[in-house]
Amino acid sequence: MTLSSKIGLLLGPILFLIAINLPSALINENADAVIAVALWMIIWWITEAVSISVTALLPLLLFPILKIMPMGEVGANYGSPIVFLFFGGFVMALALEKVNLHKRIALSIIKITGTTPDKVVLGFMIATAVLSMWISNTASTVVMLPIAMSVIQLLINDADGFTKRDRNFALSVMLGIAFSANAGGIATVIGTPPNSVLIGLLENEYQIEISFLKWMVIGLPFSIIMISMCYLVLVKLMFPSGTLKFNASKEIITQELRKLGPTSKREKMVLIIFGITIFMWIFRTVINSIIPNLGLSDTMISIFAAISLFAIPFNLKKGSFILEWKDTQQLAWGILILFGGGLALAKGMSVTGIVDLVAGLIAESDISVLLTATLLIFLMLFMTELMSNVALVAVLAPVVAGIALGLGLPIVYLLIPVTMASSCAFMLPMATPPNAIVFASGYIKVHEMAKAGILLNILAVVLLVGLFQFILPLLF
Repeated sequence: MTLSSKIGLLLGPILFLIAINLPSALINENADAVIAVALWMIIWWITEAVSISVTALLPLLLFPILKIMPMGEVGANYGSPIVFLFFGGFVMALALEKVNLHKRIALSIIKITGTTPDKVVLGFMIATAVLSMWISNTASTVVMLPIAMSVIQLLINDADGFTKRDRNFALSVMLGIAFSANAGGIATVIGTPPNSVLIGLLENEYQIEISFLKWMVIGLPFSIIMISMCYLVLVKLMFPSGTLKFNASKEIITQELRKLGPTSKREKMVLIIFGITIFMWIFRTVINSIIPNLGLSDTMISIFAAISLFAIPFNLKKGSFILEWKDTQQLAWGILILFGGGLALAKGMSVTGIVDLVAGLIAESDISVLLTATLLIFLMLFMTELMSNVALVAVLAPVVAGIALGLGLPIVYLLIPVTMASSCAFMLPMATPPNAIVFASGYIKVHEMAKAGILLNILAVVLLVGLFQFILPLLF
């Protein structure tokens, strides 16, 4: 346990007790109680004194005790439809990983893109991004890392040793994997947890529904542009590998694909269920218009996919299924609890008038709308370098909603780019799991990640401000 964790463990409840026992009210008794709970949660989230998922359980205990909300209302946030949307997504990811389909997809993409150094980097980045749209950013990075290290090992062992060009190539591949894992997850609702926290907040608090397809219309082009920027910054600007040539990488990819063998019956079944689910997500509104009484939602489709993976046998004689319940031991249950905690905190801020107060203060000020949006995007993006992005969104999203209301803006104009900013942490190893995983490979120094990352962070801010100013008003 680090010193900051030890300090945080004590500081969280101490600040809570101080805030709850202030001699005069800051806002009102209930709002002050929510602020006190939020302080405790933020301290524990920042210092990671305990698991961030354990911290997310605090509203379940403290909100009923402090008479902010009864237990039933608090608990409803932990069973929100958005939590089950992500549960279904997790189960799909689990099936992809169990049958090794994610690795086959990744290798096939790399094989298609080509084997010149720049094309290899591009192949790794596209493959990682495609995986990150459907499975966790961490899992997609873990899949790609050993394949990348095999390719780099060829350069270390070749006739001229590990030259500067070889090293630049290694840096581009490793950073490319991390950065495209971060940016790729933005493309879909289930790609990264902050997206789902936002969708849940909009549905629970403001009855605004953003469908799977509508999010992709915004998220996918942003991901493609951001990953293109990452690619150009890495291979053309920061770490060019010039005339570096090697052909053996093609052999490694072929060998890895050969190890997987022919596509199995289980892989084909997962692919079919996966394809049907994505089709239903994309064409849900069309299906609902054809069958009006169906009332299909993204969460229902997600649960359909999960049940199918557990219930459709690929071998009826043996009674073998793609997934068994014991496989869910590997499921990220903590993230689901984290969603619930974030939604409960947002609900607490809403019912006690904190969001309305923020909206009122902003409405009375003379701050420029564009400047406010730029500052919020900048703040979120650089704060997420230091703390969990999903925890940050859970705390700041309700406040940002209040700011949007105060500025007289539709809240999605501000909330979508600010939430996306939380997934654009490219600068520090501790910012995201993909950054940490590739840093642990030993091929990257902190200053090298920071040098490329700070430029990409600034480009991301510019891109997100453009999204706020020009694109979102056309879509909403």
